[in-house]
Amino acid sequence: MKRLFTILLAVLSLLSLTACGGSPTEETSQEPLVDIQPQEPEAPPEPTPEELAAQEVEDLLASLTLEEKVGQLFFVRVPDTDAVSDVSTYHLGGYILFGRDTADKTADALIQTIQSYQDAAAVDTGIPLLIGVDEEGGTVVRVSSNPHLRASKFPSPQKAYASGGMEAVLADTREKDRLLSALGFNVNLSPVADVSTNPADFMYDRTFGQDAAATADYVAQVVSQMAEDGMGSVLKHFPGYGNNVDTHTGIAVDQRPLESFTSSDFLPFQAGMESGGGKTAVLVSHNIMTAVDGDLPASLSPKVHGLLRTDLGFDGVVMTDDLAMEAVAAYSADGAVAVMALEAGNDLVITTDYRTQIPKVLEALESGALSEETIDTACRRVLTWKQNLGLL
Repeated sequence: MKRLFTILLAVLSLLSLTACGGSPTEETSQEPLVDIQPQEPEAPPEPTPEELAAQEVEDLLASLTLEEKVGQLFFVRVPDTDAVSDVSTYHLGGYILFGRDTADKTADALIQTIQSYQDAAAVDTGIPLLIGVDEEGGTVVRVSSNPHLRASKFPSPQKAYASGGMEAVLADTREKDRLLSALGFNVNLSPVADVSTNPADFMYDRTFGQDAAATADYVAQVVSQMAEDGMGSVLKHFPGYGNNVDTHTGIAVDQRPLESFTSSDFLPFQAGMESGGGKTAVLVSHNIMTAVDGDLPASLSPKVHGLLRTDLGFDGVVMTDDLAMEAVAAYSADGAVAVMALEAGNDLVITTDYRTQIPKVLEALESGALSEETIDTACRRVLTWKQNLGLL
């Protein structure tokens, strides 16, 4: 009986395996423990605001003709005639207003004049103009010298400081920025970053009048305030004027050793570059800096610009002092001084005779004497500065 029960149990087990599709000799397959689904590719990271801004500049640069790119590199004195039409004729990057352009004008009249320039730019390239002025305070006051625009002239940095320290200087800076912005200006060619402690120096009255460390602190705070106010600043006159003569009327040869510049003159410029937040530019003087280049004025010297870019690490806009000054007139046999300036590494050319200089730049491009890459690099910096100033 026991034997019969054992046989019956074996038969039942065999029937059970057969019903499940198996066999007594086959291994049963097992389902995978994890359900593996195909993975979707990861989405690319969102571009940063900096990347978007850079792409906006690249797109705008690519949309410009060569003539339009060249025009953007000229920050010029407002002409006596045809100022509105010249904006589109030469595709200008900006206008600088001098005393004759603001004299006797009411605020409303000046606002309308500046707006007429911007309207012309809007129709031409759609790129707003830099509208600049030298409103340093003291002896250089293109706007506040007009009693219709301000009851009294802005004081010099030295006088503002003497009246109430840096608090008074910054209050004065804020008032300048508000007035200039309301009139339509977006760049003040200020502050003077030159170091001078000698009242006999040509540049002394326009400087802070103190040593390099104090001047650097002054420049850093003023530039930071201007950036906060949305006003473009211009550090001048690189590499540092020292006790040199006036280059409006002749050549100034600075024979100081390089160490004198690195330990003193460069400090305010470095402080301003670090505080500008992308809203500051550097203006290069016509002085001959023999420690770096004994042959060419700084404004036309690739060596001096290399020092500014490499040693001081500045990647913003660099501009010339006015190329119509006598100090640079003799350095270009064919008169194409703007070509020399761009080859040296300037991004903006300040000049009165742009009607002569712009065609000469285009001729140099056509002949291959000047590369389009040089123009693109400069134009990219100019457009980026305009973007940082909120113009684009």
